[in-house]
Amino acid sequence: MPKQTYFASDFHLGVAAADDSITREQKIVRWMDQIADSAEEIYLLGDIFDYWFEYGSVIPKGFSRLFGKIRDLRDAGIPMYYFTGNHDMWMFRYMEDEYGIPIYREPIVKTIQGKKVFMAHGDGLGPGDYGYKVIKKVFDNGLCKWLYARIHPNTGLWIMKQFSHSSRAMTSEEEKNFNVEKEWTLQYAQDHVKTHEDIDYYIMGHRHLPIQYQLANGGEYVNIGDWLHHYSYGKMENGKLRIEFFETNNQKIYG
Repeated sequence: MPKQTYFASDFHLGVAAADDSITREQKIVRWMDQIADSAEEIYLLGDIFDYWFEYGSVIPKGFSRLFGKIRDLRDAGIPMYYFTGNHDMWMFRYMEDEYGIPIYREPIVKTIQGKKVFMAHGDGLGPGDYGYKVIKKVFDNGLCKWLYARIHPNTGLWIMKQFSHSSRAMTSEEEKNFNVEKEWTLQYAQDHVKTHEDIDYYIMGHRHLPIQYQLANGGEYVNIGDWLHHYSYGKMENGKLRIEFFETNNQKIYG
């Protein structure tokens, strides 16, 4: 059987949604069990955790099921890659040091199964969202990160939790008025492909909606959705990417 490449994002572990966090984590682990035999590579495209900050030798508690399964997959020799999102941008070296998983903080372009693929979480791309773009520059500042690390973890993680809650509330409100033509990350792809016509797929998360949209060059913009409500992910086989769903009847693809 041909090997397959998988893309998932926006687990937002640590917050309750359609499922509580532990139930959702168990579902994610079942999904990883299911794909383990066929997976050639697995890409985690950000916001795996609803809030995250590493204090040197201290990380947020919990998520033992997910970390145990990641260890199993890595011990089985399956390459994994981690992109930081707007909720876990302060993931530093834990994934890399503990599991040998490269961490990407900016978009990358990579050839996968003979296709040229642009990958990113998607936050801060495209027009609009100027307030967040300013906040992201502040949060990415080295001095800001150093100062935040001086805060006691109990207080620091509480602050992160409050910020994550407000960010998700804003995203949920935007989804009620969904219009694919007004999607900022899609607009970014439509503009970017004008000067990068050889890109076959733009794969992103962040917007929490499963979207497949054909671009002017014949390629596709694909948003792989989330695991708060849609339980959706991307699956590439023989160079063809499609959105699939896990243990849910909510299988709408926007486009």
